[in-house]
Formats: sequence, structure tokens, C-alpha cells
Amino acid sequence: MAKILIAEDEPQMAMGIKDNLQFEGHEAVVAVDGEEAVALADSERPDLILLDIMMPKLDGLEVCRRIRRTGSSVPIIMLTAKSQEVDVVRGLEAGADDYVTKPFGVRELLARITVALRHAGASPTVSKVLKIGNAEVDLAKGKVNRGGEQLSLGYFEIEILKMLVEHAEQPVERNTLLDVIWGLEASPTNRTVDNHIVSLRRKIEEDSKDPRHILTVHSIGYKFVP
Repeated sequence: MAKILIAEDEPQMAMGIKDNLQFEGHEAVVAVDGEEAVALADSERPDLILLDIMMPKLDGLEVCRRIRRTGSSVPIIMLTAKSQEVDVVRGLEAGADDYVTKPFGVRELLARITVALRHAGASPTVSKVLKIGNAEVDLAKGKVNRGGEQLSLGYFEIEILKMLVEHAEQPVERNTLLDVIWGLEASPTNRTVDNHIVSLRRKIEEDSKDPRHILTVHSIGYKFVP
């Protein structure tokens, strides 16, 4: 099974997650602040990180940035008590792959972990570089070069973009994206897709508030325009 780093400063929450992970056969390591999370991510080489946004010393966003700066592609699932879109999107922009909003059910969290671990063990994407506006997107490496700025894409952002590009000029329903990419067992919601789209636009579009390539199709979903 997997080694999972739990970066959570609330003792009861951390121990509850740890107990459930160990019951499922995983190995769990706990960090109680952001600095310890960065150190354990380096020394323990976990297969997945559960990262609370509100952490002492370094918040989860900075922890995520520092881990990504090392070149690590370890799956990171953000845990946040805040449901505001801005906090979720900031986490995705920092390099997180997915998020779960507190309070969450144990089954939902375990399902999200299973999906993330399955994707992490999948075969690498066939190398494909896309030119989208002034952004160059390397789907295999999960990297965006936009005007000389280097940005990272999370796994789910890559998969959303791939599906939209494969169906260029055609609307793709939110439910289709959810079902194909996350799977029903992970209990995702429409906002899950929407928040990843917001992050994608900020990384790829010249003006994320006036997108030219990743467009909303009212009441349906999204479409890609080359």
C-alpha cells in the first residue's frame, strides 16, 4: 500500500485520518506544521500528501509551492475548512492536484486518495506539446510556458485539458468530465470541475477573466477553442 504524509495541525483530525488510513493498510506519517511537512516530504518520500491549507509556520499553499519547486510530482490533496473558491483555486495554482473541503466523510477522502494514487501509477502521458495563445503547454511534463513564466499543471488539470482539446469546438458536459476523470466513487461535485477550470485559465489564458480558448457553455459545461 502507499505511504501518505498527513500535514494537519489539529491533533484529533490528524489522528482520525491516520487511523483510517492505517486501517486501509496504508502507512501514515504526520506533520504538525508547514516546516515539518516540507522536511518530511523530502525525507520520507511519500506516495501522496494530504495538506491542510491553514498550517502554522508555513501555510499549506507555501508548503505546496516549495515541494513543487524541488521537481516533485507527488500527488497533493489540499484539505481546507474554507469553501470560498479563491482558497481552492489558490491551492490548485500552487500545484495541488485536488482538494477536499472540511467537513468531509471518511469514504469520500479515501476515494479521492485511491483515485489520486491510481493516476500517479498510470503510464506517462504520450508527449504532446500544445500552443494555446501565447502559452506552450507540455502535457507529458505538466508544464506551461507563458511569456517566459514557468507554471505547473496538476494531474486533473491535465486530464480536463486533454478531454477539451480532444473534443475541440464541441461542448463537454461537466458530468462527463467528472465521471471520466474522477469517477463517481470520489464524490466530486460540479464545483470541482469549475474550480479546476478557473485555475487552468489563470495558467493558460492571457486574460483569465476574458478567456479565448477555454470557454464556458452555459448550463452544459466547457469547450476548447484553438
